[in-house]
Amino acid sequence: MKKTKKSGRGERALRVRVKTARGRKTGSTRWLERQLNDPYVRRARREGWRSRAAFKLLEIDEKFRLLRPGLTVLDLGCAPGGWCQVAVAAVNALNDQSARPVGRVVGVDLLSTEPVPGAEIVQMDFLADDADTRLTSILGRRADVILSDMAAPMVGHQQTDHRRTMALAEAVFCFAEGVLSTGGAVVTKTLSGGAPPEVQQALKRRFDSVRHVKPPASRMESSERYLVAQGWCQ
Repeated sequence: MKKTKKSGRGERALRVRVKTARGRKTGSTRWLERQLNDPYVRRARREGWRSRAAFKLLEIDEKFRLLRPGLTVLDLGCAPGGWCQVAVAAVNALNDQSARPVGRVVGVDLLSTEPVPGAEIVQMDFLADDADTRLTSILGRRADVILSDMAAPMVGHQQTDHRRTMALAEAVFCFAEGVLSTGGAVVTKTLSGGAPPEVQQALKRRFDSVRHVKPPASRMESSERYLVAQGWCQ
């Protein structure tokens, strides 16, 4: 591994180059090099976030003001826990009248997830028939915000990948019908092009605002977008 200097706009930056090692595939080498040179990865390590994805939610929240003290947040597909961390910090911010945490965050994932301080992690399938009932019972009320950074497994075929990811996004919104409180918000991942027009129209009939966003922390080469729906009307 070596570092090479790269100049630009009067500054000289160090870029880490990774040599292909025995037993390491070329794709793995490219991934490692990208990670080592990603400023968001370095910031995440320095600031204590589980993953660089935390900055995507921070940037989305800065734009749309989704997370506030006292809210109840449900994070679907929460592993490794970066979005849960952001939600905990936001909903448990202290107000002037209380010196105690005031919000609630529950993370759900099929995978076993390391505990996130301030959040409750539940290992289950949110698509299970009784998932909405179980989670509403755990929350003690309906959720104010539902988050999902889930992506369907990619097969490399653009149309298939898009259909799979949109099917997952639609499943999140269907799930929200039984769990989301009036006036609540949903954030879920889509791909380039976003939700089909018919899906957007259906959502606009149920939410006051439906918008797509690509936060700066989302890699330029990535086709991911996020659909942000606010103002749920039951």
